[in-house]
Amino acid sequence: MTEKVFLNDKLVDIDKACISVTDSGFLYGAGLFETMRSCNGVVFALKDHLDRLFFSARSLSINITYDKKFIADAIYEVLQANKLADARLRLTLTGGPMAGPEEKPKPTLLITATKLQPYPSEFYKNGVMVVLCPFRQNPSEPIYGHKTINFFPRMIGLKLAHQKKAAEALWFTIDNRLAEGCISNVFLVKDSTLYTPPIETPILAGVARKTVCETALKNSIKLVEKDLYIDDLLDADEIFLTNVIMQVMPVSKIEQHTVGDGKVGLVTKKLMKYFDEFVKKECQIKN
Repeated sequence: MTEKVFLNDKLVDIDKACISVTDSGFLYGAGLFETMRSCNGVVFALKDHLDRLFFSARSLSINITYDKKFIADAIYEVLQANKLADARLRLTLTGGPMAGPEEKPKPTLLITATKLQPYPSEFYKNGVMVVLCPFRQNPSEPIYGHKTINFFPRMIGLKLAHQKKAAEALWFTIDNRLAEGCISNVFLVKDSTLYTPPIETPILAGVARKTVCETALKNSIKLVEKDLYIDDLLDADEIFLTNVIMQVMPVSKIEQHTVGDGKVGLVTKKLMKYFDEFVKKECQIKN
């Protein structure tokens, strides 16, 4: 079966999907993306993804001519056309082909879906290693805090981590505050209290991050959003990463430093369980 994608306003075969050579995303990285997952044919936290997309589009002056219902319907069209229930989806929105000063650019919308490939079970059983990213993020840059397709520095950071046999690289700001991973948000546990950098760092307002924060509060796990530094990271009893594909991923090592006792901690285990239960509840069979 030929893979189908949704491009602009219709489903097309993947090998026939084309964008303009003048597309501002292709030329300048002027665009946004969302990575989503579906379970049982239902897209997890779709409203949160679309809310973030539209917020970032407004903030960065990327024109959206589609409404949220149109995009949500298109996402489900892609799932159904490819006969996928458990899938990894990507929505890409660019500023579209370059237009003259008097013209309003028409955005490019691309939605793809592939079979979900989970992370290895050993990662969740034993935890993963992370490294410290050699690059820094500047809070004054306008794209930080948004999921833009200007993602090359993140991919370089992730490649460096993989070369060191690590799962992720953690970024700090130019003023030495802990920020986030290349593709994840980060949480620490100290004395049974959960800590994470505030959105204003700035960091990406992760959909999984939001789920973990809400789940922690609902289950009487104390949550503190505050500026964190390298000493906080090294002194943590537990560390874990989040995104909607990995969900809650325990960290057992930071380079050569062992986190806590080197085992997956109690708070992390609880949140792994709560997150999994939440996904299953939200992604019940759609009527």
